[in-house]
Formats: sequence, C-alpha cells, structure tokens
Amino acid sequence: MKLNFSGRHYPSAIIMQALRYYLAYKLSYRKIEEIFAERNIHFDHSTLNRWVIKYAPQLDAIFRRKKRKVSGSWRMDETYIKVKGQWVYYYRAVDKFGAVIDFYLS
Repeated sequence: MKLNFSGRHYPSAIIMQALRYYLAYKLSYRKIEEIFAERNIHFDHSTLNRWVIKYAPQLDAIFRRKKRKVSGSWRMDETYIKVKGQWVYYYRAVDKFGAVIDFYLS
C-alpha cells in the first residue's frame, strides 16, 4: 500500500512532517499550525485534521505490516550502567522464544 497525495495543495513531505508532529509528539492542531507558520508554510488546523483522518489509518496499516512479530508474553529488566563515561539506563526485553531487544536511555 502506498499513500496517495494526488490532489493535495501541499507537497507530501510537508503533509508527512505535520502528521509526524501530531502523531509522535501529541501536539495540538493549532500548535502545529503555528510551527509551520513560523516556517512560512500556512495551512489551517482543520486541514491538518482532515490529513490525520485520511492518512493516519493508512500509515498505521503500513507500519503494522512492517513491524516484526513478537509473542504475547515477554519480560523486561532494567539496570543502570556506565557507557563511554556516562551513566545510562539499560533495558532488556526477552520474549518467550528468547528473542532479545536491548536499548539504552541516557
């Protein structure tokens, strides 16, 4: 599935950036409108609402198809370790099949 931006007045990059701000950072429509206005890109908050209604379900479907399958049962552990002289949180999640996911938060 590919997103179809034909007939839109704005380039796909602008639409996708506005969607990212709304979906990833939970900013309001009006706040995103202000952010883009500072960059001399003007659209109404109701336009952004229509973009979210149209494209968010399509993006969700695309991301779910690409997402790696994991089991329904997993365990997570955390510790605090020193990496390159800086203390960071180290998280490790292991599912019931032994697949390991590691990530750091500084």
